[in-house]
Amino acid sequence: MADILVVDDSKVMREMIVACLRPRADFAFTHASSGLEAIERLSLKRFDVVVLDLNMPDIGGIEVVEFVRGQDTLRDLPIIIVTTRGDDASRARALDAGASRFMTKPFSPEGMLREVEGLLGGPAGGVGATP
Repeated sequence: MADILVVDDSKVMREMIVACLRPRADFAFTHASSGLEAIERLSLKRFDVVVLDLNMPDIGGIEVVEFVRGQDTLRDLPIIIVTTRGDDASRARALDAGASRFMTKPFSPEGMLREVEGLLGGPAGGVGATP
């Protein structure tokens, strides 16, 4: 079972991300509605992937990525940034901070699933796969 942390200040967007990933019965989801809540959840539980909004009202996505990359136990945690900001500067800033992937909203359900599966080792392998 792969544990995925979905972080977005919009409940509708969190639900959309989960809906994109729902075809995989071996994914479990935890929601966070802010950067601070994401950091709290990351401190209490191990996750296999984080899908993280860039723009949030308290602690932004970049700061969450920097926090994760600064923790020895979380340093290699895959993080997908999702945002309405598709400009090159936002992309470069997120990737330079340590994000694994960068996706702009709106995204296709297939694209989201493909990115998460890729970070987990593919649809037939990796975390949560059955032999």
